[in-house]
Amino acid sequence: MSTYYTIKISEDVLHSYNGINLFCALTDVTIHTNYTLDRFLEELASKITISKEELKDHPTVRALRDFYWSIGIDPTKTRPSSEALARRFITNKSIPKINNVVDAGNVASIETLIPIGIYDANTIVGDVKLRLAYTGEEFIDISNEKHLLNGKEIVLSDSNGIMHVFPHRDAFRTRVKEDTKKVLIVGCGVFGIEQGLTKTAVDRTHELINMFGA
Repeated sequence: MSTYYTIKISEDVLHSYNGINLFCALTDVTIHTNYTLDRFLEELASKITISKEELKDHPTVRALRDFYWSIGIDPTKTRPSSEALARRFITNKSIPKINNVVDAGNVASIETLIPIGIYDANTIVGDVKLRLAYTGEEFIDISNEKHLLNGKEIVLSDSNGIMHVFPHRDAFRTRVKEDTKKVLIVGCGVFGIEQGLTKTAVDRTHELINMFGA
C-alpha cells in the first residue's frame, strides 16, 4: 500500500530556487535480495536508444545540470544521480544489485531520468522539509563519513537532522536496511521538469518494488 506524502519547502529555498518540485510517497516494504534482475534489465536495455554522449542534451538531464550549476556544483564532475546511473547502465547493461527497494529506485531513475531518494520511514522523526543548511551543520553521509556544511546547501531534514543533501547525497541514518519495513520515496524535480514526470518516477518506483519483491 502506498500513500502520497507532502514535504514542505522553506520560503528561502522557494525564493532562491524557483521550480523545485518534490513528489513523495510512503509505502510498506519487505526487503528482498534473493531475486534476479537479468531478464528485466535485458528488456530495459532494448528500450534505451539514447547514447551515453547524448544523455547530457536530454531535456531532463539538461534541467538537472543547469540546476547543479546554479547551486555551485559542476555537473561534469559530479553528475546528477539519474544521469550517472543511466550512463553506467548504457555502458554495462547492468546495475549494482543491492535489494529490491534500492534497485527499484535505481531502475525507475534510469527509465525516467528523475533522481529518486528512498529513506527508511521508521527512522524519520517529525515532519520532513526541504530547507537551506545551517552554517557548520553536521551531515553524516551514507558511507558514515562526517561533513560540515557551509550553509549554502539545500537539504532534506527531519527533527533529528539532515536526511539528504539535495539532490545528490543521502544520509547514513535514514538509509534502507535489511529490517526496513516502510520507506519514503522522494522524486526530485527542478525548474524545467514537469511535476507529472516526478510523480511518474515515484509511482514507477513503487510498482518496481513490488515487482522485484514478488
